Amino acid sequence: MPAPEEPAVPGNPPGAAVPAHEAAPVHEAPPLAPPAREPFPGRAAGRTADSSEDNEDNTVTTGRRPSGSAVAQGAHMTHPRPGVMPGLEPPTASGPAGSGRRDEAVPPSGPVARETASAAGNPPGGEDVPQNIPGETGQEGTVPDETLAQPVTGEVVPGTPAPGAASAGSAVLGGAVLQPQLDAFLAAHEDELIAFRRDLHMHPELGYSEYRTTRKLAERLRAAGLKPVILPKGTGLFCDVGPADGGTVALRADIDALPLQDEKADVPYRSTVPGVAHACGHDAHTAMVLGAGLFLAQQAEAGLLPGRVRLLFQPAEETPGGALDVMAAGGIAGVDRAFALHCDPRIEVGQLGLRTGPITAACDKVYVKVTGPGGHTARPHLTADLVYALAKIVTELPSALSRRVDPRSSLSLVWGRVSAGSVANAIPDDGIAEGTVRCLDDDAWHRAPEMMKALLQSVAAAYDVEASLEYVRGVPPTVNEATSVQMFRDAAAQVMSEDGVVPTPQSLGGEDFGWYLESIPGALARLGVRTPGSSGEYDLHRGDFDVDERCLAVGVRVLSATALTALWEGGRPGDAEPIEGAALA
Repeated sequence: MPAPEEPAVPGNPPGAAVPAHEAAPVHEAPPLAPPAREPFPGRAAGRTADSSEDNEDNTVTTGRRPSGSAVAQGAHMTHPRPGVMPGLEPPTASGPAGSGRRDEAVPPSGPVARETASAAGNPPGGEDVPQNIPGETGQEGTVPDETLAQPVTGEVVPGTPAPGAASAGSAVLGGAVLQPQLDAFLAAHEDELIAFRRDLHMHPELGYSEYRTTRKLAERLRAAGLKPVILPKGTGLFCDVGPADGGTVALRADIDALPLQDEKADVPYRSTVPGVAHACGHDAHTAMVLGAGLFLAQQAEAGLLPGRVRLLFQPAEETPGGALDVMAAGGIAGVDRAFALHCDPRIEVGQLGLRTGPITAACDKVYVKVTGPGGHTARPHLTADLVYALAKIVTELPSALSRRVDPRSSLSLVWGRVSAGSVANAIPDDGIAEGTVRCLDDDAWHRAPEMMKALLQSVAAAYDVEASLEYVRGVPPTVNEATSVQMFRDAAAQVMSEDGVVPTPQSLGGEDFGWYLESIPGALARLGVRTPGSSGEYDLHRGDFDVDERCLAVGVRVLSATALTALWEGGRPGDAEPIEGAALA
């Protein structure tokens, strides 16, 4: 895989915020009308990177060095000390404003937040970097600062707390106040988020071509009074919400599509781009992080956000390489933890799949070329029998490699293409083999290229042929940190039903969220998108992939609650000691 171009690092990371009362009025194009939906099960009716490295002995390893790459690219992170989530205490029978709606929501089972006495911090915002972005027609244009054409229904008036929100300084309970706030927000915005997701689904864009998607996101964030920073290549952005005088938590979404034909024939939002489709749920990820960002911006405006949340809308996850571009642009500089959701069509809507440790695998590509003098098949002893040697390399390398590492690392080499010769009676002078290396262990992933190099040379020498190896780094394994997984779990307890959290298995699929977790702690969770009771079998990366759109509201709830849980973990800004039992506000 050729090394992607290193983007320049912007001069200033996100900085001063713009008060909401100074922001332009919120406008938006009329949303697509979603179909009537059944109430969500269990809820009330209504709303519920890359440097190149040349090795000796005809071996080349390409791809960014996995160790310490973020720091080398300008992302200087802070590393919080390990923490333990406070114990979950049930809320009291009666609570502050908003608790009267508990009969309409899932009963909370999480911690009780102590009385809040914080003044409103800096409103959301960040340093705005003007960028030229091609428009929908492919022509160069500037992401407009002006507002869109039509007002958004139900938008909160700047300076006004979210409906049902407790005012800053009042005594608040965790889930007992957060739940009605989320209910009110989604009542006003769920249709808009569904329409936003459908619009992206109809206009999918491949990695590093997500200009329209980036422009739509930038417009919506600016309309909410936020200041998105567009990445140097013109696709993807990040945006800060909330005050800087506290911890910083990142919520990540990937925005690119796949080179697949959309095979859905019975939906109005089918892809309009031939051969390109959102067949991995990235459009849903984008809508969920956008929704969480808009909700958290309301919390920040009301003085209820105890730190900063950075929204990462990352390009080119499927390529991959987009995560490294975010890091090179300073997207995780100062971030303490990072969280992400990924659609899972094997899990029903309303459930969240969690796993501590490796959840996805490293995925690299290998190219082996074998050369020799060639000759007649009648006299193999007078030449190097190259086809036989290539066959031995193809069969012996995977088994030998698996014996050089701990079997618990699940290191595997699988060939996808082998080619040599053109006629039956001639020994060719070259041949190739291509395959993938997958691994769940970070240490084994780091060691894999050198191990493969040594084993390849050993087998090739036995048959008097020359062998070269090109090892192309893809993504590291995504290894979920235990404390971050517990934050997901505690947050889900506040906003989901009791059986909402389910275990999820490891996958040997690749996910470039692992690049972030090489440098900062965090976790990736799997969000159920399957319609409850559905008999159909769906999987990712298929032309008929789709989601039950009720998952968007669930994703907004989980991401918002997780960000708040992670920010409260270290105590309120200015507190000398953590506050026991304070998870959400």
